[in-house]
Amino acid sequence: MATSTPTTPASTLARSRTRSSRHSRDLVITIIATTICILGMIVVLFPLAWMISTSLKTRAEVPKFPPIWIPAIPQWDNYRVALSPPNNFAVYFKNTMFYAVGAMLGELISSSLVAYGFARLRAPGKNTIFVLVLATMMLPGWVTLIPQYIMFSKVGWIDTFYPLIVPKFFGSAYLIFLLRQFYRSLPKDYEEAGLIDGANFLGIWWRIILPLSLPALGAVAIMSFMFHYSDFSGPLIYITSQTNWTMSLGLQQFRAPFGGTAFNLLMAASVTSILPPVVLFFLAQRYFIQGIVVSGVKG
Repeated sequence: MATSTPTTPASTLARSRTRSSRHSRDLVITIIATTICILGMIVVLFPLAWMISTSLKTRAEVPKFPPIWIPAIPQWDNYRVALSPPNNFAVYFKNTMFYAVGAMLGELISSSLVAYGFARLRAPGKNTIFVLVLATMMLPGWVTLIPQYIMFSKVGWIDTFYPLIVPKFFGSAYLIFLLRQFYRSLPKDYEEAGLIDGANFLGIWWRIILPLSLPALGAVAIMSFMFHYSDFSGPLIYITSQTNWTMSLGLQQFRAPFGGTAFNLLMAASVTSILPPVVLFFLAQRYFIQGIVVSGVKG
C-alpha cells in the first residue's frame, strides 16, 4: 500500500521565514541597543573611576603620563588626611544637609501647592499666569543676582542660610510644571468625593492629592536635594565665614593649604562628599524613575 509524503503548505513556510526574519531583526536591534548602553555607561562612569583611582594615589603619581589607573600602593590614608582638621568636613556636611534639606522642603511644599492650583482650580487668567511662571525659567539667575544680594544685605541675611532657603518657599517654575502635569493625570472623582464629604480645596490637596502623588513628589524631592547638595554659586555668594561653609566650598580649600592643588586629597574628599546623594538615589531610584515617567502622562 503506497503512503503519501506530507507536504508543508507555502503559507506555513512564509510565516516561518517571516518569524525568523523578525527574530533576527530584533536580535540585531537588541545588540545595537546594548552596545550603545554599554558605551554610555563607560562615558558616565569614567570620571567616577578616575576620581576613585586618583584618591588612592600618592601626590607624585597623580601627574604621571601615561596615567596610572591602579596605584602601586593604595593610599587609604588620603581619606583620613582629607577629612581631618583643619578640614572641618563634619561641619561642612552638617551645613550642607541643613541647606539641602531645608531648600528641598521649601520647594516641595510650595511647588506642590501652586501646581495643585494651576492643575485643578478655576480662576480667570490662570493659564496666562502659568505661562508667566514658565517664562521665569528663561530669565538667567545672574540677571537678578545683584538686586537679590542688595535686598538680602539690607535685611542682614548675609552669611546666613536665609538667602539660600527662604526663596525656595516661593516655589520653582520647573517643579511646578512637573507636578502640574502629574496632577492633571489624576481622576477628578477623588476631589468630587472630597467636596461631597465637606472638605475644602486645601484639605483635598493635603489629604487626597498628596498621598496619591508620592511618586512625583519623590522625584521632585530627589532632584531638589541633589541640586542644592552640590550647589556652589549660592553658598559662595552669601556665605562668608568658614563655620558656615558647605561641602562645595570646603573642597576649594585644597587649593591653598597644601601649596597648590593636592589632587589626591581633593579626590578623596570629593569621593566622600558624593556618597550621600549616590546612596539616596540608589535607595529611591524606583520612585524617581516612576515619578519622571508618570509626570508626563497627560499634557
